[in-house]
Amino acid sequence: MDSARALGRARSDVDVSSRAGLPLHLFMEEAAAALSTVVPFVAGCFSTLDPATAMVAGTVKLDALAGRNDADVAWARIEYGGDDPTAMRRLVSTGRVSVGMDLETRGEIERSPRMAQLLLPEFDFHDEARVVCCDRAGAWGALSVFRGVDDAPFAREEVAILASLAPALTRGIRTGLLARTAALARAATEGPAVVIVDAHDRIVQASPASETLLRRLAAVPGAADPMTSVQVLISAARRLAAGDVATVPRVRARTADGAWMLLHAAPLSGLGERAGDVVVTIEEARPQDVTDLVAAAFGLTAREQQVVSMVLRGVDTRGIAAVLHLSPYTVQDHLKSIFDKAGVASRRELVARVYFDQYVDQSATLESPVP
Repeated sequence: MDSARALGRARSDVDVSSRAGLPLHLFMEEAAAALSTVVPFVAGCFSTLDPATAMVAGTVKLDALAGRNDADVAWARIEYGGDDPTAMRRLVSTGRVSVGMDLETRGEIERSPRMAQLLLPEFDFHDEARVVCCDRAGAWGALSVFRGVDDAPFAREEVAILASLAPALTRGIRTGLLARTAALARAATEGPAVVIVDAHDRIVQASPASETLLRRLAAVPGAADPMTSVQVLISAARRLAAGDVATVPRVRARTADGAWMLLHAAPLSGLGERAGDVVVTIEEARPQDVTDLVAAAFGLTAREQQVVSMVLRGVDTRGIAAVLHLSPYTVQDHLKSIFDKAGVASRRELVARVYFDQYVDQSATLESPVP
């Protein structure tokens, strides 16, 4: 198959997969397999990001990296603890979609802290290409692929291919986050978990619930070490304390049993041995913590998100119309569009879909589909 046909086939395969409603890990695997036919790589790493903060919520390893979690925490320190212009959050903030490290450094890959401190010495990777997956709501994910010592660096044309696939990759990640999970037994909520680390990122205190909640996050198929997201927050909290960034470290992640978790970090004040401590809190997200993320993932317009927000607060059609200065008929049109995008037929189903049944009485009878 010639290169043009191969590229067309790969684009078609990724596009179809992105619209198939696949669970996140399956979409990532299928998309990576299609991509590898036109941009070969020896290993890869697919990450989901919280669109509000561009921080890593979860990671799936590919090929030579599958099962290797030994360097995840070190990666998080480098990725979120410095100011590398090729870090994912920097690519998002500057509007860059894809980058190749050999191209970026003009062949001097040791100039990259990520390459020099981790990818070269730990994995013998001699080039990395990465693409961020963004839409108007923010960054939903990123893909990094790697080549070894015997491979040619990623060419400019290959980096451009990654950029061209970004919209479909973004759609697939959004859809995967919304995919219904298998009927798994959900662990009882034990309340928030607290982890305190010292200035050397060593865990010095942890509440009993921390192990349980981290284990729930790790149960996602193909997931990397959940401490990666914890270290991302810790590194970001240190930069916040130093005044280098203004974003409060926070990430929302979904567990294998379908629940949303909220992880956030804050620097602590202290003297002596306690100077530089950071506290990380992990808890089940409240409805208001995830509404904006889920609504954005459905691809709702700004007006539709306003309508959804009011529906979730129990406001009826006339009330929505009055607040938004619309006619009731226009509100009904918005609701029909929302129902179609969310794949539901009633307000009650919409509430359950937005909250993934996490906060909804599943024994309740669904109401009429009439808006």
